[in-house]
Amino acid sequence: MSGDGGTPGNSAYGRKSFKRSRSHFADRITADGRDGWPVEAGRYRLVVSRACPWASRALVSRRLLGLEDALSLAVADPVQDDRSWRFTLDPGGRDPVLGIRYLSEAYDRRETGYPGGVSVPAVVDVPSGRLVTNDFQQITLDLATEWSALHRPGAPDLYPSRRREEIDEVMAGVYQDVNNGVYRAGFATGQEEYEAACTDVFRRLELLVPRLERQRYLVGDTITEADIRLFTTLVRFDAVYHGHFKCNRWKLAENPVLWAYVRDLFQTPGFGDTVDFDHIKRHYYQVHTGINPSGIVPLGPDLGGWLTPHHREELGGRPFGDGTPPGPVPAGEEVPAAGRP
Repeated sequence: MSGDGGTPGNSAYGRKSFKRSRSHFADRITADGRDGWPVEAGRYRLVVSRACPWASRALVSRRLLGLEDALSLAVADPVQDDRSWRFTLDPGGRDPVLGIRYLSEAYDRRETGYPGGVSVPAVVDVPSGRLVTNDFQQITLDLATEWSALHRPGAPDLYPSRRREEIDEVMAGVYQDVNNGVYRAGFATGQEEYEAACTDVFRRLELLVPRLERQRYLVGDTITEADIRLFTTLVRFDAVYHGHFKCNRWKLAENPVLWAYVRDLFQTPGFGDTVDFDHIKRHYYQVHTGINPSGIVPLGPDLGGWLTPHHREELGGRPFGDGTPPGPVPAGEEVPAAGRP
């Protein structure tokens, strides 16, 4: 895995079929510490790129659950070099907590000579500087369940036990055809491969429309992990997947139901306030040189529509269930003006 949670980060991937790797480091941070990593406030650091949809899941979950003080945040430069994710956004080009220039250094401390790519999200043990996990599928589920003792008062239940079977079913289809489907289309090297992937993307999106016409959220009447996982792909759709990955049967903004749904989430505290469109566009268009050899970053699309009324509240629903919205974005974690609508 390399690039953003498995996104190929160099031109070689523009010439061969895309296949997402399994997370190599799948230790879990749990309440009982059964993998040797107990939940502990201040012990771990979450490393993300705001460009990456897989890392963005963790950003949204961390905000909604109020884990900012318990789990510190490192944001990598959206444009990688040959050593992958780097901390050039920080003074001196070093992460101020881990003291490293590249995320790969935490991987090396975990496994010297690790042959795979360096991916985000990654959780690093601060005392040892070692990578704990890069399991993007499990990290957010554990934040919702294993980290509950450190959740803020009023934190929503993002993975309610009574709904998990339905949540898992919805997420499986969304992952296969949408989250990963846009990558299969974007990195396809043959016409048939591309057409099959692109067809899957839009077939799944069209299957979601009737569900979201009658209810505000994917499962039940509250925000769950399923919404987080769909959101992080949809929020990137018109900016990068429609053009860069050739998923261009229609734009999200041309689908009234999905466009209203994703705007509703974007305007919900904890979602849009984690999104940096500048990072997203620069990463995809400048790093994926096999697809975009010129490295030119397009000026559009216009971001103004993200803040327009969506009227989804007319469907009812309780965004945070019996809980409350998260508080303001912590100082130092605000998305710069260049990345916001």
